[in-house]
Amino acid sequence: MSEAGDPLLELHAVGKRFPGAVALSDVSLSINRGETHILLGENGAGKSTLIKLLAGVYAPDDGEIRFEGQPYRPSSPHGASAAGIRVVHQELNLMQHLSIAENLMLEKLPSKYGLVQRSKLRAKASALLEEVGLSVDPRLRVSALGIAQMQLVEIAKALGYESKLLILDEPTATLTPPEINRLFQIIKRLKAKGVTIIYISHRLHEIFEIGDRVTVLRNGRLMLTRALEGFAIEDIVRTMVGRRMENQLVFREDVALGDELLRVRNLKRNNRAPEVSFDVRRGEIVGVAGLVGSGRTETVRAIFGADPKAGGEVWLSGHKAEVRSPKMAVKSGLGLATEDRKEQGLLLDLSCEANITITDPQKVARVGLLDRTAEARFASDLFGKLRVKAKSTKQIIRHLSGGNQQKIVLAKWLFRGSDMLILDEPTRGVDVGAKHEIYELLWMLAAQGKGILMISSEIPELIGVCHRILVFSKGKIVGELARPEFDQEKILSLAFQEHIQ
Repeated sequence: MSEAGDPLLELHAVGKRFPGAVALSDVSLSINRGETHILLGENGAGKSTLIKLLAGVYAPDDGEIRFEGQPYRPSSPHGASAAGIRVVHQELNLMQHLSIAENLMLEKLPSKYGLVQRSKLRAKASALLEEVGLSVDPRLRVSALGIAQMQLVEIAKALGYESKLLILDEPTATLTPPEINRLFQIIKRLKAKGVTIIYISHRLHEIFEIGDRVTVLRNGRLMLTRALEGFAIEDIVRTMVGRRMENQLVFREDVALGDELLRVRNLKRNNRAPEVSFDVRRGEIVGVAGLVGSGRTETVRAIFGADPKAGGEVWLSGHKAEVRSPKMAVKSGLGLATEDRKEQGLLLDLSCEANITITDPQKVARVGLLDRTAEARFASDLFGKLRVKAKSTKQIIRHLSGGNQQKIVLAKWLFRGSDMLILDEPTRGVDVGAKHEIYELLWMLAAQGKGILMISSEIPELIGVCHRILVFSKGKIVGELARPEFDQEKILSLAFQEHIQ
């Protein structure tokens, strides 16, 4: 337990500005030794900016930061790490071309006579992977992993170093309940050793299990800091967004289902993989649940032609679709919002307009040349429909918050007019207000006769928005539940079924 009045980290009237925007203003905060301090706020509230100040990525424009009673102003992330502060960022920072083991031990590779001791490297890496419950060969390249597995590698990497302050930014965004439970046990062990933790999450129901105190930011300003005990979720949400959020997961009964839109038959990702078959009707939202490594993402990537498949058929609107590449998938009427929006879903150094219209450039072209007026008009229309918060449609997308970036990913498929949308973790790293807006968008699309296949690690989310839920385990569908059968324990039991036999 933290001791009252024993601060490890202190912020005094801290401010940070960027061209055209104030990210933080007059933030004063004290975080005690050995506590787990929850940091909350909508996307764009200033959480990421605050973390980057502590990580040495930015320097404050106003105020002072003190760490262990001394002025703290690191000139780089290396300086922050040397001081004892480590960050597991929401946007992962792994070296894709290196092995898992090399990523885990990059700053202290075991060596002798200038040569890396591979056996020691693998042994240390295996121990860290075991601690976070990730069963993979440490010699694998990171590029071979899914986003949830990468998240566990990032957490394992942080555990490999002695930290005084560990900052976890959305660590459970792609994890399922078993992995989350494992992480919480690790956090409790670290806390017992005296490690202080700042924990950021949009999954409000989970913070009560590990948190001591909570700080809420809104529009770059500190709204409150208080004990988490006795702070109701509805009051937290109201403090975050400035309004009451009601019925955000009330299922829409009024959407009529139409004819079969997508049919997948005997799909095999490779010669050793089991076959997968399912259907999606027009107006239907079909959820996909499963543990990390269950084959959910790999299956939809094979459907979309992003990864090769060894067999099976994909049918769209009653016609067999030859989908051997993403380009062919898009032409067939499929759209895929990937789980890793920054690496696979967006062109970060282009404008919002360019990212939206890239799926169908002919719509905004005249005699082969880009019509920038038309591009701006389409983008502006979608900005209004999705309530995107940005300075303008011309803003570089890298500078948007995670929730608004996710809306741009969805906007590009709306611009394309895709009939069948595959959404892989569509609310990953998205705040409670933006989640509500995304759910409303999904129901609007369903009402228009679109089909939606939605992968999510948040089972309550699937239960709240879907007509049916498919449960994956070890690469195959082990259960299909209709709404009257929805039950969180039943879904988890199915997800574990192949692992306990």
